[in-house]
Amino acid sequence: MTTRTHARTGAASLAAASLLALSACGGSGGGSGDGAGAWILTGGGWPNVESDIERWNEQAEDGRQIAVESFENDAYKERIRTVVGSGEAPTLIMNWTGGTLAEYVAEERVVDLSDEVGDLESRVHDSVWQNGVVDGSVYGVPMNGVQPAVMYLNQDVFDEAGVEPPQTWAEVKEVIPQLRDAGYTPFSLAGGSVWPALMWLQYLTDRHGGAEVFQAVVDGEEGAWSDESILWALEEIQWLADEGGFDETFTGVDASQNEDARLLAEGEAAMLLQGSWVYSTIHADFPEFAESDAFAFTEFPALESGEGDPRNVTGNPANFWSVSADASEEEQQVAVDYISEHLYNDEYVQDTLDDGNLPPLNDIGEEIEAAENADFLTFADELVSEADHFQLSWDQAVSPEVSQPLMENLEKILVGEITPEEFAEAMNGQQG
Repeated sequence: MTTRTHARTGAASLAAASLLALSACGGSGGGSGDGAGAWILTGGGWPNVESDIERWNEQAEDGRQIAVESFENDAYKERIRTVVGSGEAPTLIMNWTGGTLAEYVAEERVVDLSDEVGDLESRVHDSVWQNGVVDGSVYGVPMNGVQPAVMYLNQDVFDEAGVEPPQTWAEVKEVIPQLRDAGYTPFSLAGGSVWPALMWLQYLTDRHGGAEVFQAVVDGEEGAWSDESILWALEEIQWLADEGGFDETFTGVDASQNEDARLLAEGEAAMLLQGSWVYSTIHADFPEFAESDAFAFTEFPALESGEGDPRNVTGNPANFWSVSADASEEEQQVAVDYISEHLYNDEYVQDTLDDGNLPPLNDIGEEIEAAENADFLTFADELVSEADHFQLSWDQAVSPEVSQPLMENLEKILVGEITPEEFAEAMNGQQG
């Protein structure tokens, strides 16, 4: 695989089906009483989602508006499961699919959208679309861009330190002391938020042992967390923390405040492993850096002796809309009409591309080529299209009951409170 390192070089109307399959259970729907409700996140490309819903509201008839509330990532994850379980969910439930969506389906909290999506399925890449399918039925529809984890670079830091960006894991280990000696942090990590460290665990595990290692965890195989590849990845993460791979105060860095991106943009750190959404965050919060030749991006380093395919990526195929079964029939109808008539309209697609985010659509090749951020979009498109496997973020792939212990034990790994073997023992106890 040829490593692609890029510097920044420049800045449908579908018919709605009936709702015969949709039932109401008397929940609030998260709306204002005369429409539907939707909860979304802040930062990244999310303002475009809110603007798109506002466009819907401007042309919608009375009673068909969608009320929007925005939450920071961590706050959203804390609240959404509670309101879904209590029957008070917003009409449009944003989720990452995986174990959470499977639980929503098992508890009959979301509706079957199989007959409600019109031609949308034919426009979306199948590898992305299938993440919203549970037991052969559609319960989630992708609603924004594909989100692979990307290695961002500050080329000025490398130039001043007199070293090249690493393309292999062996080169990572060589460059860390060189960057430290030059006065720079090799990798920015929002350890205070914990979840960004999952990207390290996921990529290292996949590079070492391949996609089947974590699939064994998802399948509930006994002792799956004790796989040698997971243990090795945890050892490497602790090595990075101990040997200065991360900032000395990384446990206090908060991703929700974009502090990890700031360290990269302000030249304190050389690299940042984060989701593709951070591209638009950097443009919004640090435009001077974003428009400079210093801003670059590449894929995660290859592991020379690893069994995993270096083309594999990890991240989120997209965020997805599901429709609450606890919303009223009228609220459900508004939500389904928005999905089937409005989602991925031309203006929303263009706004998404303008932000450097890539819609998971198979019919926008010309738009990508003409986009202002064509360099990053082409990079992301190649990254995803060439990957044999796109691994969903582990905290979303596992069941919600396992997700919290996963984050708690990963935090203990980061601060050296437990060993990799103790991590595996604790997580194996969560299986079944």
